[in-house]
Amino acid sequence: MNESEPRAGVIHAPRIFVEPDALESEVTRTSHADAGTAGPRLAAGRAKLLVALGLRATYVVGALGLFVLALKLLTSGASGAQSLLERLAADGPVNIFGFGWLGAYVMLSGSPVAATSLGLFSGGAISDLESFTMINGSRFGASFIVLFVGLLYYLRHRRNPDGLYIGVVALLTTFTIYTPSMAIGLVALDQGWFDGVSVGAPPGVASATDETFGVLAERAADALPGLLVFALGGAVLLTSFQLFDRVLPNLDPPSPRLERVLTFFHRPLTMFVVGGLVTLATLSVSISLTLLVPLSLKGVVRRHGIVPYVMGANITTFIDTLFAAVLLDTPRAVTVVVTQMALTAAVSIVVLMVLFRPYQRLVLGLAHRLTASRGAFLAFLAAIFLVPAVLLAV
Repeated sequence: MNESEPRAGVIHAPRIFVEPDALESEVTRTSHADAGTAGPRLAAGRAKLLVALGLRATYVVGALGLFVLALKLLTSGASGAQSLLERLAADGPVNIFGFGWLGAYVMLSGSPVAATSLGLFSGGAISDLESFTMINGSRFGASFIVLFVGLLYYLRHRRNPDGLYIGVVALLTTFTIYTPSMAIGLVALDQGWFDGVSVGAPPGVASATDETFGVLAERAADALPGLLVFALGGAVLLTSFQLFDRVLPNLDPPSPRLERVLTFFHRPLTMFVVGGLVTLATLSVSISLTLLVPLSLKGVVRRHGIVPYVMGANITTFIDTLFAAVLLDTPRAVTVVVTQMALTAAVSIVVLMVLFRPYQRLVLGLAHRLTASRGAFLAFLAAIFLVPAVLLAV
């Protein structure tokens, strides 16, 4: 057989692997091809980034515009909401507290209820003390989302009660911190402890919002019944929060980087700061507290870290409420929110620095008892709905 002819059954390698010159020429062609496509790929990536940034900026502007419009509508429709409160016989700080608590349950969020309370106060439908207690009620109800998510995990993950335990801990922490801060806050507002704190919207911003969104709200008030204007304001407010959610970082499910950071920090003071920062980043205590369920079930956040995390989250959650008070250009509304923030922070820091160990044992021990049996848990679940309903009715 001629050696130059291929033999049967022998697989010959491509010439590129046999001849060095062919290999060099192929590498050169590939390099030129990559260099030719790298530029367009880079340009396309930059274009996508610019489009994403532009879309995010559009969402921010749209959300802010809707937020301001919602506040104006809530203020203009406050008289209609006042008639609704009269029908519900909701009058006084206690009734309004229950109203805010149940409202947060309905919306599964406290921020819209807190902003609504400021709109009612700015419109003259409720007093400053009633606005203060309604904001507190919204905080009591906002933590329910953690228990709700824990219940979903319980139903989907082979009846694991750990999710329920986390929700109960979050609620008990909220109740036990906000109760003394609310009691002190009522005295502080009555005695004028924070009356010297006065922050208003910049003159240019106030006039611009009045001439645009204020005019739209006035036209709506002229054309529609007050209660419908108030309901429209609530719908616009929820829409604005949904737009904000599109812009804010998505932490559900939590990223591996966030999990590594939280795994590294387990000290109470550190978890207190982390809870505040996560809530500040998401502008929603509902989101930041909901993260506790998957993070705790994975072992990223230990049980002893839940309490300080919730304490920190319950302070920075008022940033969006303070922003709403400033936009309303009602100095007393700012005083109400500042009083809430200052006293919640003061109570939390005292507990964290002086009473943390016995306080944590009390909260975790009570949560363990409430989730140890079905009867105890159902009794707790009934109580957190019955108590605000009674407060609204008395």
